[in-house]
Amino acid sequence: MNKETRPVTEEEYIEIVQTIRAGFLNHRPNERVAMALILEANVGVRISDIVQLSLNDIVKEGHYYKLNIVEEKTEKARHFVVPNELVQYIKQFCIDHNIKSNERIIPITERAIQKHLDFVCDYLGLEDISTHSFRKFFAENLYRDNDEDIRLVQEALQHSSIETTQRYLKISSKQLEKALLNNLKIV
Repeated sequence: MNKETRPVTEEEYIEIVQTIRAGFLNHRPNERVAMALILEANVGVRISDIVQLSLNDIVKEGHYYKLNIVEEKTEKARHFVVPNELVQYIKQFCIDHNIKSNERIIPITERAIQKHLDFVCDYLGLEDISTHSFRKFFAENLYRDNDEDIRLVQEALQHSSIETTQRYLKISSKQLEKALLNNLKIV
């Protein structure tokens, strides 16, 4: 039975990435797994697309860089801005690991990343976390930091319906009821 994963909290995100970078028990430090999770948490792209990314997929347009890929799951083009700081971080990672611009930045499998994440979560005592938890983390932060604009999150995640985004963000009918009841403006 597949259990539903939850978004990581900011503290868990930091703890997981730092633990993977430092290594733990009999697991050596793994910068590639850490980078995969950092990318998912910062651009909101599924891990299946993260492991296919190369520097050539990040193109400069004017003053900005944009991610220029076609998502594997949805086959939708994704052409969104990527913060300059993140692009510089990725470029430095590629330099440090001798990765050419046409090579995959994370040349490991989704399964290997998930397996490593499972080990670190067991070690840290964290439950209900998968690689998808980092995409959910991205969505929740985007939602919270942009006046709870669900349409913005829907667009960023490229969900075909607002209902999918509501389920993703766990916006329940009770929350919606409460919001509607508190939105009384009688004159």
